[in-house]
Amino acid sequence: MKITILTGAGISAESGIKTFRDAYGLWEGHDVMEVASPQGWNANQDLVLDFYNQRRRQLLSVNPNQAHLSISELQQYFEANIITQNVDDLHERAGNRNVIHLHGELLKVRSIKDETLVYKWDKDLNSGDTAEDGAQLRPHIVWFGEAVPMISTAMEIMTTTEVCIVIGTSMQVYPAASLTSYLPPSAKIYYIDPNPQLNYELKSAVDRLTIIEKKATIGLPELVKELIK
Repeated sequence: MKITILTGAGISAESGIKTFRDAYGLWEGHDVMEVASPQGWNANQDLVLDFYNQRRRQLLSVNPNQAHLSISELQQYFEANIITQNVDDLHERAGNRNVIHLHGELLKVRSIKDETLVYKWDKDLNSGDTAEDGAQLRPHIVWFGEAVPMISTAMEIMTTTEVCIVIGTSMQVYPAASLTSYLPPSAKIYYIDPNPQLNYELKSAVDRLTIIEKKATIGLPELVKELIK
């Protein structure tokens, strides 16, 4: 059985990772466009660097939770891919394999001139830190207004998926929100969220959708046990 798990901020929130974005579109008091867009970078590079330095420090202070660990257990029995909107490395630290990061990775940086020059990075990133091409390094994050390089790979994976598990995401942010529309008509969908919100694509698949109104660390381990049975 081929399984695909779509994860968002909710799965990492239970590890203590702040979801940052609130109802007013603010991330820790900043408008998202100030800290997560090319325009924000060009306007105030130091502000953007500080914002991601704080996020990186916080990430290094937390650990994977039972939901992340349950996926590793699932991968012992099935071919299971993870498509995540998260930029943390908690999936990898939990032993999860086949992880696709749609929105980049917080523990990586890249040259502002050559996107192929990507480096692992677990400390603060400052103005003057440069790549081997001499260009300033920036967070390896997909900002608003930028292309999502891995979306086509994610779409292709969805087309051969038999069971899709959606967890920790409201599925409101595109293009990730459209991924379930690429599932085969026979694919089953499980949506784990204590406060589920169905977008258009999920409403269209309601006949094969099972909603589990529980938090990730409870709902996912229970579902994994059932699937393994």
